[in-house]
Amino acid sequence: MIRILPLFAVPALIAGCSILTPPAEDPVMIRLDEIDRRLAAMERMVQNQSLVDLSQQVSALELRADELNGIAETLDHNATTTAQRQRDLYNDLDARLQALERGMQASGARNVLDGGQLSPGQLPVPGGSDDDNYRAAFELIKEQRYDAAEVAFKQFLVTFPDSGNAPNAQYWLAESYYVRQQFDDALQAFQTVINTFPRSRKVVDALLKVGYCNYEMQRWDAAKTALAQVQADYPDTTAARLAGQRLERMQNEGV
Repeated sequence: MIRILPLFAVPALIAGCSILTPPAEDPVMIRLDEIDRRLAAMERMVQNQSLVDLSQQVSALELRADELNGIAETLDHNATTTAQRQRDLYNDLDARLQALERGMQASGARNVLDGGQLSPGQLPVPGGSDDDNYRAAFELIKEQRYDAAEVAFKQFLVTFPDSGNAPNAQYWLAESYYVRQQFDDALQAFQTVINTFPRSRKVVDALLKVGYCNYEMQRWDAAKTALAQVQADYPDTTAARLAGQRLERMQNEGV
């Protein structure tokens, strides 16, 4: 005959079983501990795998950054090298062009000085400095090539009107007329020296030549006035002595 326990006796029975079975030997507790260990292990694995993945990603990024830095350094080096090569090439070309220009200028000057002719409006040293062209034009005067000197000095004054050599260039242009007995042109050119460059040392010589030009054209009063002004304004000079000689000559000639 089966006896049914009252309901209030079941908890007491379970509690009694628990008291009778130690926790270390309780199958339920053992199972729970095992599940807990397995769960902790899986969590560690997941965490470790995440760290590995992150580490791999960081390493990949660092490697890519190194590659990009290398590319940037290479590009920078190439750009620097290319720029330096361009500068070197430019400097070389510039130096060669300057040498070629100097050679052409020297060749042109030699051609003129060796007997070549100048066309109207042509400098003796095309592309040369004012000093180069003044010296070349003055060489023509020294060689008594007055036609070429006239062209050279005219173009010099057009090309270099503010040059420090301009007063002398104007004076020697006038001389190129005077020695060819073109006294009217010479007179105007010498007067330009006086009017345009009043502080030039060439003024006294130009004033003397104004007297000479007027003398040659038999403008006696104008000649005497200019020569007397040389004596008055520039005493104790060679020009004053020459002016006195010409005045004495005119007196002897009765003019």
